[in-house]
Amino acid sequence: MSLALATLIYEWRRYLAAVIALAFSGLLILAQVGMFTGMIQAATATIDRSRADLMIMPAKSESLINSGPSSLPRRIGPQLYLNPNVAEVASFDGGGGRWTNQPEEGQKQVTTFVQVNMVDTEPGALTLPVDYPERVRLALMEPNAIVIDRSAMGRLGVKLGDSATVNGKTVRIRALLDGYPDINQASIVVSRDTLRRLGMAEKGEKTGPLMVRVKNPAQAEAVRDQLNAQAKGAYRAWTRQELAKANEGALMKEQIIGIFLGFSVFLGFLIGVGITSQTLRGAILANIKEFASLRALGVSMGSLRLIVLELSFWVGVVGLGATALFTFLVSLLAKSGGLPMGFPFTWVMAVGVLLMAISLASGLMALGILKKSQPADLLR
Repeated sequence: MSLALATLIYEWRRYLAAVIALAFSGLLILAQVGMFTGMIQAATATIDRSRADLMIMPAKSESLINSGPSSLPRRIGPQLYLNPNVAEVASFDGGGGRWTNQPEEGQKQVTTFVQVNMVDTEPGALTLPVDYPERVRLALMEPNAIVIDRSAMGRLGVKLGDSATVNGKTVRIRALLDGYPDINQASIVVSRDTLRRLGMAEKGEKTGPLMVRVKNPAQAEAVRDQLNAQAKGAYRAWTRQELAKANEGALMKEQIIGIFLGFSVFLGFLIGVGITSQTLRGAILANIKEFASLRALGVSMGSLRLIVLELSFWVGVVGLGATALFTFLVSLLAKSGGLPMGFPFTWVMAVGVLLMAISLASGLMALGILKKSQPADLLR
């Protein structure tokens, strides 16, 4: 075991403030990234968990986030079957409407705008998420039945079995979902038949984005390339994983979100460097006689500097571990409150590099204290 690591373990209390500062600097950034990513994952959960291998969208669309009109010419659906690897095609329609609950006496009336998502109710349907319980599928087969996530009951002012209106048409909550929260905008799920009853189904020569199931899911990327080659600018095919990454990237490019994250990174850097550097300086100063003894034994100043830098490295490693622990606990707390969170690998790695940079920079700033480690001071 190295001297630096042994020092950190034996005198961990001296370095605890630095570890906590690093942990909260990382948590400050990751918590916001997790919240924003969770928002988009929740909004697109119905698509992400469907049985589709590919999504067909307008050629100019770069994501599902603020991509403009998502309708496609209805003729594109049959054309996709010309590819021998395409097994099934289904449109993913949806819309939005004015929601009004029907409160009982003494309850508050809630009027808001809701996102309406559509699924087909046939067993194994392409648009039906793979984690929908059978009871939910059966409930949606009832005309004008809807299901909502359990976390949305308070926002919408309803409970299981209640009635409400969407665009003036009566609907009834027949089942509850878990794992489909939406903190950005309340959403409801209906069958294709109910969507038509609500007047939201695409009509005429237009249809919603298309979901495609290929015969061999392992060939999804190859089929995507084949479809894009024959599209001639009429549409663009995406794999579900590719579209999910594009959605996350589009959200992070939003101006207000970019400002929030940029400020968090800046604030986290200031907090981390300020507290960590002062903690390391204080700890080294408290052990200045030990460093003077090492110099008296012939250890060079360069070797002492390496010990301090190694010490700051281990502080960074422990700080990363604390960040992971705190972030995990926060995600569990958020999940219990119905708040989805997601942590893209690139952001996790970026925060890890930032925390190590803060720790090493703090170690460099603390090197000046070593000038006080004069062997002659041991004689005083």
